[in-house]
Amino acid sequence: MKIQVDPKKCKGSGECIRICPQGAISMRGDVAFIDMDKCDFDGICIPACPHGAIYFSEEA
Repeated sequence: MKIQVDPKKCKGSGECIRICPQGAISMRGDVAFIDMDKCDFDGICIPACPHGAIYFSEEA
C-alpha cells in the first residue's frame, strides 16, 4: 500500500504540503510528489487535496 498523486488531477494548490506533518510532500514542477521514505501513511493529505488527486494505492 502506498499513497499516490494523480498528475492529471493535481493543480499544485499546496494544501497537501501544508497539512503533512512529516514534510513528505513537495512539488516537482506543477505536481505534488510524495517521498515514501518520509511518509507514515496516515492519509491526512488525501482529504486535504481539494482536487481529489491523492489516493491510497495497492501498488507496491
